[in-house]
Amino acid sequence: MRLLPPKTLKEIAGSLAAEFAGNPDILISGINEIHRVANGDITFVDHPKYYKKALDSAATTIIINKRMATPNGKALIFSDDPFRDFVSLIKRFRPFIAADSMISPDASIGEGTLIQPGVFIGNKVTIGKNCLIHPNVSIYDHTEIGDHVIIHSGAIIGADAFYFKRRPEYYDKLESCGRVVIEDHVEIGANTTIDKGVSGDTTIGRGTKLDNLIQIGHDTIIGKNCLFAAQVGVAGCVNIEDNVILWGQVGVQKDLTIGEGAVVLGQSGIAKSLEGNKTYFGSPVQEAREKMKELAMMKRLPGIIEKL
Repeated sequence: MRLLPPKTLKEIAGSLAAEFAGNPDILISGINEIHRVANGDITFVDHPKYYKKALDSAATTIIINKRMATPNGKALIFSDDPFRDFVSLIKRFRPFIAADSMISPDASIGEGTLIQPGVFIGNKVTIGKNCLIHPNVSIYDHTEIGDHVIIHSGAIIGADAFYFKRRPEYYDKLESCGRVVIEDHVEIGANTTIDKGVSGDTTIGRGTKLDNLIQIGHDTIIGKNCLFAAQVGVAGCVNIEDNVILWGQVGVQKDLTIGEGAVVLGQSGIAKSLEGNKTYFGSPVQEAREKMKELAMMKRLPGIIEKL
């Protein structure tokens, strides 16, 4: 999420009543969790396992629960609960604003776009030209949709990220302040759900086609001209390059990359990054030819055992 205008380190730390180290006038121009940070961002870290990742990231300012030397060019805000303070910043700079109509008066809808009955369009949504939005679609706040996009009935665009911190007695929600960005010539099937980024963008690339009953997790980036069949499930922070095909019921684990031109056959489970321009099958996946040979050998095992 961008901060417009940017805030100083002193302002942000002051709002948290927290001590800090670094230039008090350093500018913070965005709020992002660690997977999608950029220069100028503030992020948080609350576990030693991820200290180095946060300190070495592009983020300019880190909310951290340990006092340590400040890296060159960065700033630290010291907190006994970085998760809590990060959520408080999200609530401050992007508070929830309740809707009072089915189509927000500040939504922008392009020429030639058709909105069918029962569609909900939230605050600060942008929809381009010549789109078709079918009945009972819900488009949450801050979503950006390009030209010539088709969204079928029951789709939900921009629901919160599935992101929680385990507390001793409950799960603590990381509030979502990101967006969904849908580029031109995308088609989204009925009852498909696309979650907004925790703090960045979930992006569906130009020309990509999604079937019915698909789930796309937060901060996932899908490239151009991809094709996903029904019941594909993609977790958060996944990078899917151009021209990827995922057939029905493929499941994709979080925080991995699927290379350009990869094809994954139905009911496969992807647990690690895949090279492009290959066909995969199985759970966990491997190259389809090798997996088929393995399955053929397994069918022969009873006969082999009988001969022993």
